[in-house]
Amino acid sequence: MTPNDSPVTARTSSAESAPRAEETEQVRTLLRWFRRHRRALPWRRDRDPYRLWVAEVFLQQTRVEQAVPFYTRFLRRFPRLVDLARASPESILKSWEGAGYYARARHLGEAARVIVRDHHGKIPRDREALRELPGFGPYISAAVASLAFGERVPALEANGVRVLARWGLEREDPRRPAVRRRLERQLMRLLPRRNPGELNEAIMELGETLCLPRNPRCLRCPVARGCRARHELPDPGSLPRRGGRPLRPHHAASVVVIERSGRWLVQRRPPEGLLGGLWEFPGGKVRPGESPREAARREVFEETGARLGALSALGVIHHGYSHFTVELHAFRAPLAPRGPAVRLGPHRRWLTPSEFARRPCPEATRKVVELWAKARSGEACPD
Repeated sequence: MTPNDSPVTARTSSAESAPRAEETEQVRTLLRWFRRHRRALPWRRDRDPYRLWVAEVFLQQTRVEQAVPFYTRFLRRFPRLVDLARASPESILKSWEGAGYYARARHLGEAARVIVRDHHGKIPRDREALRELPGFGPYISAAVASLAFGERVPALEANGVRVLARWGLEREDPRRPAVRRRLERQLMRLLPRRNPGELNEAIMELGETLCLPRNPRCLRCPVARGCRARHELPDPGSLPRRGGRPLRPHHAASVVVIERSGRWLVQRRPPEGLLGGLWEFPGGKVRPGESPREAARREVFEETGARLGALSALGVIHHGYSHFTVELHAFRAPLAPRGPAVRLGPHRRWLTPSEFARRPCPEATRKVVELWAKARSGEACPD
C-alpha cells in the first residue's frame, strides 16, 4: 500500500476482494427486498445530485420522518443549486430553521457558491473532488458519489455501521478508526460493479426500518439467515458495542425580551460557532452564586450597555443541544428611565415582532417568543 492509498481503495488480491458465494446471495436477497419495500421518499424520485446532496445533509443525525418536512420546505425555497448559490446566508438559515446543526446550512450555501464559481454549476462526480467542497465530509462525499453518480465507494453512516457490525459480528467499538476501516472494507467487498449505490442505500434502509438500534426486527429481516449476531448472540441488538457516553453538561442561562415602543432589542450571533448567524434576545449564562435575575441584568449590560427597568418572569425553558443542556430563564423588561444608550449596529437592532419573525432564530428563542405571547394574552384578557 502506498502512503496515499486508503484501506478501502488499496489493491488486494482477487481472493481477498471477491465476496464469498453466501455473501453474494445475501446481497442479491437484500437488493430484491429493497426494490420491493423501499419507501417512496422525495429524493428517490430521481437521481438528481443536488437533491440527493441536500437530503443527505438533512439526514445526518436526523431520522427520515423528521427530515422530510424540512427537506421539502428547503427545496421549495431553493429548487435548484443556482438558487441556493445566489441566496443570502440569512435566507438559507431561515429556511433551515428548526432542523438544528446550523453549520450544515452555512456549508450548503458555501459549497453551492464554490460549485457555481469553480465547477460551472455542476456537482463534481467523484468522491475525492467532492471532499474539497465545504461541508463534504467522508460520508456525504461517498453518498453523493455513489448514489448520484454510481462510483463504487462505500457510503457508511450510523444505520449501515449497525447492520454490518451485526452481519460480521464486529465486537469492537465502531467509533474506533481501525474498526471503522474494517467495516468499510467489508462493505467495499460486497459492492457490485453495477449500480453500487443501490446496495449502499439498501443497507441504510435495512438499518432504518428493521435492523433497529434496540429490539431489531430479525423475524422480518430478509437477510437474517446470514447474520452472525442473529445466530451467535442471545441479543443481536447488543451490537454494535459502544463505550459509555459522557453526561452532557448542564447550564443555566437568562435572556430578556427588552421592549420599547412595540419593538424588541435583538442581536445576531457570530457567523461561526454554535447557532452561528441566528438572531436571539440578549442574555447569557448564570454564574455560580448568581440568581437568574442578576444574570439577566449583568449580561444585558455587558452585551448592550443598557440598564433595565423592572424584570417580569416569563417562564423557564428546558432545551437540549448536542453537547449540553440548558435551563433558560426568560424575562421581559423595559429599559431603565434615563439609562445609558443601547449599543446598536448591524448585529444588534430594534425590530417589531413581525420583523423578528422573518429572521432565522434558534428553537429556544422561538419558545421564548411563545412565552411572551402567552404573557401578553393573559394581560389582554384579565380574570
